[in-house]
Amino acid sequence: MPTESEAVESRVISFLDSTGVPYEIVEIDPDFADTAAFCEKYGFPLENSANTIIVASKKKPKTYVAAVVRATRRIDVNHTVKRLMNAGRISFARAEETAELTGMMIGGVTVLALPSQLPIYVDPGLMDLDYIILGGGSRSIKIKVSPEIFGVIPGTMLVDGLTGD
Repeated sequence: MPTESEAVESRVISFLDSTGVPYEIVEIDPDFADTAAFCEKYGFPLENSANTIIVASKKKPKTYVAAVVRATRRIDVNHTVKRLMNAGRISFARAEETAELTGMMIGGVTVLALPSQLPIYVDPGLMDLDYIILGGGSRSIKIKVSPEIFGVIPGTMLVDGLTGD
């Protein structure tokens, strides 16, 4: 029986296979799953790495969105994301909330296997890159793929101003 991490990785790979977008799996030491540590250890530029961040509303019933931003940028939670969510107060989802919602641990969260009802906001600056590095669903793999992947992920919207810098 596969572990939860293996099951998520399998969902990610099945989704990627269904898209026809070429990709490469980068196997990594889970201790180096956090973006900066990964880039340093494996020689990938931070500018090509994208983080998938889950944002939650504070009021119940809670609502969630996923935002994908370049690792060198800061997400504009208090203005752009708040306006898009139409929520009074929002914050980054806690690690436990993220795991419950996605089945993924921080350091492995990926836009490639999120629940279908989750809106996905993407930094348009990612589209200018030759390739991006995304989480693989676990802390054991990363995915190297063309930004054209965002064109085939349901619920994805390019959002100007998603990053505040």
